[in-house]
Amino acid sequence: ENGEEGIKKAEQDKPDLVIIDTLLPGIDGFEVCGKIRKAQGPITPKIIIMTGFVDAVDAVKARQMGADDYTVKTSDYSSLVESVQDCFTLLAAKGALKSSED
Repeated sequence: ENGEEGIKKAEQDKPDLVIIDTLLPGIDGFEVCGKIRKAQGPITPKIIIMTGFVDAVDAVKARQMGADDYTVKTSDYSSLVESVQDCFTLLAAKGALKSSED
C-alpha cells in the first residue's frame, strides 16, 4: 500500500526477498530499502529496487541505500527474473556455506 506498510510487513514476515518500486505513497522505495537494510542487516532479505525510469543516478542511489540489485520495469520481465534468480542463488550459496560450517 505504501512505504511504511512495506517496512512493517518486512519486519513482521522476515522475507528472503523484497522487491520495491521507487515510487511509493509516503516514503519512496529508496528510503524503504534503507530502513529495511538498517533494521535487518546486510545479508537478508535480498532487496531489488524497480523503477520505470532509466537513470544511472537511481542505480547508484539504490546501491547506496543497500539494495542488492536495481532493475528497470519493462513489459519484458526477464531482467527482474534474472535479478530474483541471482538473489536466490546467493542465498542458497550462503546457506550451503553456513551449514557446512556447523
